[in-house]
Amino acid sequence: MAYCVEISRANPTCFVFLLDQSTSMADPVAAVGDAPKRKADAVADALNRLLFELSLKCAKEEGVRDYFHVAVLGYGARVGSAFGGALSGRDLVPLSQVADNPLRVEERAKKVPDGAGGLVETSARFPVWVDPVANGGTPMAQALGQAVALVERWVSERPGCFPPIVINLTDGESTDGDPSEPASRLRALATADGPVLLFNLHVSGGHAAPIVFPAAETGLPDDFAQLLFGMSSPLPPHMRAYATSQGVAVSEGSRGFVFNADITSVVQFLDIGTRATDLR
Repeated sequence: MAYCVEISRANPTCFVFLLDQSTSMADPVAAVGDAPKRKADAVADALNRLLFELSLKCAKEEGVRDYFHVAVLGYGARVGSAFGGALSGRDLVPLSQVADNPLRVEERAKKVPDGAGGLVETSARFPVWVDPVANGGTPMAQALGQAVALVERWVSERPGCFPPIVINLTDGESTDGDPSEPASRLRALATADGPVLLFNLHVSGGHAAPIVFPAAETGLPDDFAQLLFGMSSPLPPHMRAYATSQGVAVSEGSRGFVFNADITSVVQFLDIGTRATDLR
């Protein structure tokens, strides 16, 4: 079976996040009952929260273990590392170095149970590695091409690892040509444990219901949705099992793809899409 190799410090894997930073990311994201929030802010918050939770998950007595290396490539007015601060300009960074080098740590309001059936607001530390940006076009093909170069190097150096996972977060169509060609080259890369995984999340400003992990093009509203679907890898069995445990309807052919994602769908997608095998 593919996607079953153990992830360890001696045999880590990597995540590559492709982050749309085009001008349209300044538009509001779909939300219900919340104050309007820019797509760029919602996606940056979700990604920063994921990096924090990943660091906590891999933390042991001696510190954060390097089960994963992480790259965040932004694409808008420029294409390149979206990390700020000490990690600025770097691509694949060991998770321990990510954990040790946030751009800053903010105090964020957080609601927690009050023990009497209600909620009380408190503050919590919130590390920030990636700032929201909304400027320029959508050079998705170039970003995917850079991901190909990063992942190609990784799998050549670690041919027996759990396959790298690439997650593309975008709100619009590519402005620099057809992204399906570099996407195909990315999915063609593989380790002994299976092909590289490419997942796509389309962030919406509208109120159409999200289309979550579809297994076929049926019901997708336009050519762009069908393009992203075709670019997306099938969810491995362990991710489908986790999605089912979270109440998300999936089937054997479900792809790592969400269209018209709202804030809730963004968070859920990142949780399921980065679910890896047991760590050792």
